[in-house]
Amino acid sequence: MKTSDAMDIEHDIFRTGSAESIAKSLKQSSTHSRRRKGTPFQSAMSMLNFYINRAGRNLPKTRRDTLQQAKRKLREAFGRAP
Repeated sequence: MKTSDAMDIEHDIFRTGSAESIAKSLKQSSTHSRRRKGTPFQSAMSMLNFYINRAGRNLPKTRRDTLQQAKRKLREAFGRAP
C-alpha cells in the first residue's frame, strides 16, 4: 500500500452505510488524496466499480442495489448527473 497509487478510503465503507454515505466518503477521499492518477471523479467511480466487480455473485441483491444507487449519488455529488 505504501507504493501503490490507489487512493486511501474509509475502512469497510462498501460493506456498511447508505448510498449517500458511500458517495460522500468516496468524494471526500478522492478529492483529498494525492495518490490517484485520474480526476477525483474517475478515481471514486473506479473504486466503486472495482468493489462491485470483485464481489461478483457473492454480493447480496440489496447490497448491489445500494451500491448502484451510490453510483448515481456519486455522479450527482460531482455534478455529472444526466
